[in-house]
Amino acid sequence: MVVPELRAWRAARPLLARVRQAVVPRLARAAQAVRPRMARLTAVVKPHVVRVARAGRPRSRGLTTPQLTAVAATVGLALAAAAATAAGPWDSAGQRTAERDRAAAWGREGGADHGGESRTTAEAPAPAPSAASVLADALGADTGTASAPAGRALAGVLDPLLRDASLGPRHTAVVVDVATRRRLYGKGADDALTPASTTKIATAVAVLSAAGPDHRFTTRTVLEPGTDRLVLVGGGDPTLTARRKAGGGWASLRTLADETATALKKRHLGSVTLSYDTSLFTGEALHPIGVNPNLALVTPLMADEGRTDDSTSGPAGRVADPAADAARRFADLLQGHGIKTSAPGSAKATPHAQTVASVQSPPLSAVVERMLTTSDNDMAEVLARQTAVVSGGRPSFDGGAAAIAAQLRKLGLPLTGARFHDGSGLNRDDRLTADLLTALLATAGSPSHPELRTVLTGLPIAGFTGTLSDRYEDTAQRSGIGVVRAKTGSLTGVNTLAGTVVDTEGRLLAFAFLTDGSMDQPTARAALDGMAAALARCGCR
Repeated sequence: MVVPELRAWRAARPLLARVRQAVVPRLARAAQAVRPRMARLTAVVKPHVVRVARAGRPRSRGLTTPQLTAVAATVGLALAAAAATAAGPWDSAGQRTAERDRAAAWGREGGADHGGESRTTAEAPAPAPSAASVLADALGADTGTASAPAGRALAGVLDPLLRDASLGPRHTAVVVDVATRRRLYGKGADDALTPASTTKIATAVAVLSAAGPDHRFTTRTVLEPGTDRLVLVGGGDPTLTARRKAGGGWASLRTLADETATALKKRHLGSVTLSYDTSLFTGEALHPIGVNPNLALVTPLMADEGRTDDSTSGPAGRVADPAADAARRFADLLQGHGIKTSAPGSAKATPHAQTVASVQSPPLSAVVERMLTTSDNDMAEVLARQTAVVSGGRPSFDGGAAAIAAQLRKLGLPLTGARFHDGSGLNRDDRLTADLLTALLATAGSPSHPELRTVLTGLPIAGFTGTLSDRYEDTAQRSGIGVVRAKTGSLTGVNTLAGTVVDTEGRLLAFAFLTDGSMDQPTARAALDGMAAALARCGCR
């Protein structure tokens, strides 16, 4: 599967151009300022070099290797000492006094590590707080940083924003300090609403908890003993691709065909009866929403998510039967390698079948990140069923939903009011609370659960990646750019946002905002983004 260039990087090009325009003149000025010092440095060092060279010159015509080494070392030390002297003077802390004095003269304000040259204006994002503080807080370390925001101060910031009419008549909100897992703010924290795609956070936590971040899905071909019957066995790999360039380390159907053909030729088989096995999953393959461009049939065997175009995410036309389509494409690839095949049909491989070749998905952690960043519904539904497979449950819509709930219960998460009906959140009967969503995020950031860390790293970054790449463009939202990471959720009348944000004190906060009943989606999304951005601006003492 080829991952296209992100729109965020294309959007960043004008910024990079401005940075270049600002930096190049400064480099030129710096070079001009250094020339007099370099001239003085040359004048100081040259006599030393001459004396060293004369002293090291032997009476014979050539220098020995040890002598050359000694001369080079001496010259290098002399140059280094002279350069350090010319660049100084230095203070007791090892900082050049010129730099210290210049920094003090600037008198500019900025973030812990991004002051001075940040070019921050009222219209631009504020400098980010120190990364060290953020990471240490997330892992619960004692860093001496400021305490978490106060509840009353947070209420003063968020309460007016929650009264925005565009959010609809029903809305809930929770903010939690990730380091301490203490709730700092709550409105309707235990009210269960339709979560839309924020359901994927629960799916991600469940499958990582059940299978582990290093788990991989295997698609293989097997040969029935004593026959020419070749079976393509689906392993529930949502990354399997038939495209020429498999980006992101995705498993390639072309590679599988190549290796299978090679193995068959070694067995002197030039013709096979081809079948495909989709028995890993059970139950209805069609989502309750029906045929929809947001999701293909849920099957353990599909290539490129059954897409009929060259897209890799988002809505797209889908083939009617992804498993049969993948098998036909595999047959064509085999024939391209000189292996004749029958028209593929559906059949289960026997326990005695021998593996011919196989390909594997990237680690589950990478699949989860992709699923969250792009809000991939196909991946989410497959991962829900894989949770059931690993847990010994029934890999169907209902079985996957039950497996998700069971895994979250094992983690001790608050499931009161929660109802799961799928893994993607496309089912409008799903119900989650803001309390559960923030608990999921805080658990993913806990030092006790490193296996869940990609739940946080997979969240889209405001203004840069995934479903947040084209948001946070208004002035009131720009403080969230780069410091808000959140999963979006959108259905008709439903708008949700859940993720993490770094406040002005460097504290990592988890938040969840759920709304229901809004018919103005763009305005409601902007209001939710504004709330997360307000947290980014907030010290809230």
